[in-house]
Amino acid sequence: MEANTRSTGRLPAAFLTPGSSSFMDFLSDHSPEILPGNRSLPPLQGAVEAPHGTTIVAASFPGGVVLAGDRRATMGNMIAQRDIEKVFPADEYSAVGIAGTAGLAVEMVKLFQLELEHFEKVEGATLSLEGKANRLSTMIRSNLAMAMQGLAVVPLFAGYDVDRDKGRIFSYDVTGGRSEERGYAATGSGSVFARGSMKKLYRDDLTEEQTLTLVVQALYDAADDDSATGGPDVARRIYPIVTVITDEGFRRLDDTESSEIARAILERRLEQPDGPRAALL
Repeated sequence: MEANTRSTGRLPAAFLTPGSSSFMDFLSDHSPEILPGNRSLPPLQGAVEAPHGTTIVAASFPGGVVLAGDRRATMGNMIAQRDIEKVFPADEYSAVGIAGTAGLAVEMVKLFQLELEHFEKVEGATLSLEGKANRLSTMIRSNLAMAMQGLAVVPLFAGYDVDRDKGRIFSYDVTGGRSEERGYAATGSGSVFARGSMKKLYRDDLTEEQTLTLVVQALYDAADDDSATGGPDVARRIYPIVTVITDEGFRRLDDTESSEIARAILERRLEQPDGPRAALL
């Protein structure tokens, strides 16, 4: 270590007194090469074969928001993993669901979790939900070079806004463009079918229990039409990951709770394979 470098123990002083509340900015100053968007890729020939996460859905209700995802990861026409986890807590009052290149997406979520924790420790306060959504947008934009080479990450962000006292949902495109969704949203390969399902069943006065059923119904409909989306696997006891965020914070349903919802839907589908009917008028 150079003589003019101040340090405490083995760490340079700059590591102990960061000048920015952004963990990403701190990495950019001291170790930019480890940020996902700064990595150089070898020349690509043909399509990139990497595991991809598929369908994520979210729906709000009075008092909170529900975020859920199926468990299948695909690689081309193959099932790469049957029990992948795609929904993660970002902090106490928010969560991220991932779609796109699975490895990069999980790494981005971990970096996002550190970003929020770093801000809270440096500033002594948590970011607003709007601020969290903007930080995630910046991280997605930094991955644009990889996205243009086929390694895209397109998450869905949801949380409880303690300032507005309601649940909110944010969707993104590969450039980091952010949109706030009203009521419900979906992303991933099965999103068009999941969104169509929720469009006919969603109401803004749903209870928490009804909203939990709604998102699992939507994932079932997505799996019914999209081969990359996995439905409830009763034989292997693999069920969708379902989370709920309210003024009490983030909570993930345990296997017993999620299996009860999935099994109830499966029982009804034996009588109505296409699911519940919405009123014509």
